[in-house]
Amino acid sequence: MDVDTRLLRYFAMVVEEGNLTRAAARLYISQPALTKQIRQLEAQLGVKLFVRSRAGMAPTEAGEALATHAGAVLTAWENALRVTRAVTTRATRTLRVGFVASAANEYTQLIIADFARRRPGWRVQMRQTEWTDPTAGLAIGDVDVALLRLPVPAQSGFDVEVLLIEPRWIALPAGHYLAGEDRIRFQDLYDEPFVATPAESGEWRDYWLAADEREDHPVRIGAVAHHPDEWLNAIAHGQGISLTPEATARFYQRPDIVYRPVTGVSHSLIGVARPHTQRDDAVDAFVLSCRAVCRAGSLAASLTMDS
Repeated sequence: MDVDTRLLRYFAMVVEEGNLTRAAARLYISQPALTKQIRQLEAQLGVKLFVRSRAGMAPTEAGEALATHAGAVLTAWENALRVTRAVTTRATRTLRVGFVASAANEYTQLIIADFARRRPGWRVQMRQTEWTDPTAGLAIGDVDVALLRLPVPAQSGFDVEVLLIEPRWIALPAGHYLAGEDRIRFQDLYDEPFVATPAESGEWRDYWLAADEREDHPVRIGAVAHHPDEWLNAIAHGQGISLTPEATARFYQRPDIVYRPVTGVSHSLIGVARPHTQRDDAVDAFVLSCRAVCRAGSLAASLTMDS
């Protein structure tokens, strides 16, 4: 019998968390989707793997037996994939870099150029993903390293280095009653509908809704967007407003959308992330390039402000 390793990974995560909601958040999928996958695995194996209750998910005797071996199977498979991809990366001299939107803003091309100087003959392949996966393919091994908008779940197994800090602004349709303000308090937006990323994006979605910074005011979801084009159209059509990095005002200008500074919310962070267990010379060089370029840029910006 052949079992999809993805199903086995989902199973192992539910065993580890003992809770569907937490497991789904770590896997970047919705809870109903995870439930469906667990049922599919049970149907394939012909056994019941969990006992479900209000307290959570406890493995049955059969589930415990599978859990004993699942970790070793997944580790062996992930190691095999990592070695295979590393060989491919070295053979083609291509570094796959994931990102979800604007990567490292204006620093992105400078980072790529710096990496080219550190690794002559290598090229960088930028791979953009939809917002269903805020790890930009890193979690499933589709890329070697990623430039991410944080947060990244603490349990994700990534080494993350913060590169840039910038304010979060608010994106509004041009006809919004607050569009003429120079600066907007987040408290004045509590009752507005927001454009959200998909539920699969877990705590990343919550962060961009500022769910923890609303003083217990519930979030109103007006629309869900999977990528920047959907997001822009939803805002322009009046379906909702959205928090966004300050850089969005430079990269995604439209006459029917305005961007304004917003007070009362924390800043946005950009980081470079890599798998915790991965040690690769090309990835090391890319991280060094990220660090050097962003530090130099931040220093130049601070000197400009001081002068």
